[in-house]
Amino acid sequence: MRSTWLFTTTTPLLLVTGLMFPGLMFTDAHAAETKTLTVYTYESFTSEWGPGPKIAESFQKTCDCKLTYVSVADGVELLTRLKLEGPASKADVVVGLDTNLVAEAKATGFFAPHGLDTSALKVPGGFSDDSFVPYDYGHFAFVYDTQTLKTPPKSLKELIEGDARDKIVIEDPRTSTPGLGLLLWVKSVYGDKSAEAWSKLKDRILTVTPGWSEAYGLFTKGEAPMVLSYTTSPAYHMVAENSDRYQAADFAEGHYIQIEVAGMTKAARDPDLARAFLAFLDGPEAQTILPTTNWMMPVATPSEPLPEAFGKLVQPKTTFLMSPEEVAANRKAWIDEWLAAMSRN
Repeated sequence: MRSTWLFTTTTPLLLVTGLMFPGLMFTDAHAAETKTLTVYTYESFTSEWGPGPKIAESFQKTCDCKLTYVSVADGVELLTRLKLEGPASKADVVVGLDTNLVAEAKATGFFAPHGLDTSALKVPGGFSDDSFVPYDYGHFAFVYDTQTLKTPPKSLKELIEGDARDKIVIEDPRTSTPGLGLLLWVKSVYGDKSAEAWSKLKDRILTVTPGWSEAYGLFTKGEAPMVLSYTTSPAYHMVAENSDRYQAADFAEGHYIQIEVAGMTKAARDPDLARAFLAFLDGPEAQTILPTTNWMMPVATPSEPLPEAFGKLVQPKTTFLMSPEEVAANRKAWIDEWLAAMSRN
């Protein structure tokens, strides 16, 4: 688990200076009145290349407030942290859970109804919930390096039964939403034979990382020719690097989809401000920022057209998605099954 980073500032020196120089007292008093919105999310969201900084800058212009991020390695850890903190959590808004965690998150009792009309938002298969709003989506895929892997797998079956010398990097389903997504993808395709599938696949796994950032970093450093990521990931390399070196493998069985969601907590210090941020996430400005920083698909119409690279991406013919209730009822047992299969000699 990575360290938790708190992006905020404190001004004890200014307080003392204000006492010494009355002319500065108004400045500090005004700062003290500024509302603060604390948003819990995952590390890649708040990174300098992620959507967090731009979204914070844009939202702060609309609210006369300060947005503070608290980040953990990945989405599943968000839920774990909220459970550990309980009602004392400082989170006003949580960004980065997904539909696989919605039922479990609601069961904590921490989240409040958002009261927003989300009927115009569009995700494959649809999604509507009174506590969580979707803000982007993407299909999981194995991204490969065309310079080192000339013949990528064309199906999940080929991946599982392929050459163990062609290593892959995956994320941990106990801490990472992509890792959990792969677990559910395998379960969707293999059903009660999933443990057998994992026993075959484990010899290809170079390492299991806590989150997506670590996994993708190892991949781009050349540690392995394939990584669990998204069908949208190649768009980053096409747009930012003008390179088509990295591509997503199109699997014949289909791909599991991730719909990322955000919600406001019952403990939010300013519910109206929290609700305004959720609405902003699904507005045209944030929906324009997300595709080229989080490299996922928007759920609403952005203010600018998507880059041409998005039209070159794999378009899954079949989409897998389990209900939040099914995932909540089985997540622990399926993770235990995965652990047992991965440790089997």
